[in-house]
Amino acid sequence: MPTLNRSSSFENASAAFRAHLPDLSTPRFTTAAKQDPYEYSKFFKDNHAPPWLFDLTQAWEKLYAEPFKGVTSDGTVKEGLFEPRDEGIDIESIVKQAEETLALLSEEDKQKLKYPINAREWRAWSNPEMLLRPFGLRLEEVPEPTASSILSLISASLSPEGYQKALSAMRINHFLGECVNLPQIMNKYSYNFLLFGNPSTSTSSPWGWLLYGHHLCIAVFFRGPQIVISPTFTGAEPNIIDAGEWKGTEILHKEANLGLHFMQSLTPSQQHRAQIFSTLKDEDKMKTTGDLVTDRWNKDDQRHLCGAFRDNRIVPYEGLPLSSFPLSPSQKSTLLALAEEFLLYLPTPTSRALRLKDIESHLQETWFTWIGGYGDDDAFYFRLQSPVVVLEFDHHSGVFLTNEEPGKFHTHTIVRTPNAGDYGQALRGREERL
Repeated sequence: MPTLNRSSSFENASAAFRAHLPDLSTPRFTTAAKQDPYEYSKFFKDNHAPPWLFDLTQAWEKLYAEPFKGVTSDGTVKEGLFEPRDEGIDIESIVKQAEETLALLSEEDKQKLKYPINAREWRAWSNPEMLLRPFGLRLEEVPEPTASSILSLISASLSPEGYQKALSAMRINHFLGECVNLPQIMNKYSYNFLLFGNPSTSTSSPWGWLLYGHHLCIAVFFRGPQIVISPTFTGAEPNIIDAGEWKGTEILHKEANLGLHFMQSLTPSQQHRAQIFSTLKDEDKMKTTGDLVTDRWNKDDQRHLCGAFRDNRIVPYEGLPLSSFPLSPSQKSTLLALAEEFLLYLPTPTSRALRLKDIESHLQETWFTWIGGYGDDDAFYFRLQSPVVVLEFDHHSGVFLTNEEPGKFHTHTIVRTPNAGDYGQALRGREERL
């Protein structure tokens, strides 16, 4: 795959998003600048502003109330895809860090933080900046030693590079808050953290944690030395930091480049089959009914199908089945490298390698889906979907930035484990299930 000039690419990305900085003198920003996260959320709920997002949150309420089933391709959960196994994670160190974190908390804060292993709150995450469900502990509201200890628990659970990716998303959120003068709404600590079950090294006592906030949501389930990190939502608007303390930070570019490289490696007939819509906003073909539970497109999720509260969505296979042509060694390598970037949160060497092996073993049941153009400068969406994984990548239009058309500087990515794999459901005993 050709390598890009990083300096030139970074400068271009900086110029692209800065051309769409909003007018901060408008009521949207002057009103929000006077509000804390709770006032901001209350204003949103009381005023139904913006209406499209308020309507979506009402649809989310219905979906949240459903019993958990899992993402499927046809409505039927396929059994036997996920089994207990030793993934070699350092569960002793993770549990030790969890216990150290709990030791810093008052009894009141412990009660806020801890939930039963089968609590519905596992599924309460969402990615907008509004604090729609103030569960657990919010990092910006606890003393710095406590916030640092929670981050240490997250770090102990993830791979080093995965932890850096999560930190980058949080720092970019902070940077966006500075760019639009809303640091009290969006900052590096505007995230909620929940703990489920009791930290344990035993396979008979599963537990886990959830982190969620603007553009970063990670669910982590442990059963002894086995870990499930799914679902995850990682996004960024913009997807670089071009000034200040963390200048040079960028995320989600590798996923974009690998996906585009694979699409460009296909023959014209394969590209035509993979590309289910030629433009990102093909309103004639992506008609909406107004039912935000079932519609294919909405202004928040845009082309994503597996976002917040879509735990039970039926996502039919679309586009190009990989079984329809022989993958070249280079193409197979690109797809596995792409999957690895999406799975970067998983610890190495064993856990991530086993997960990649699962994905590789189902390549003949995998479909590649593309929306939009596939020139070097085009924004796009793609999905890699099989019985054991759903990976979604989408370039978005502006939420805080003003670009009405999707831009390559606003990125959303989602990882789902279909067929009841999310939240470790397939590994849970009957009394532990969601």
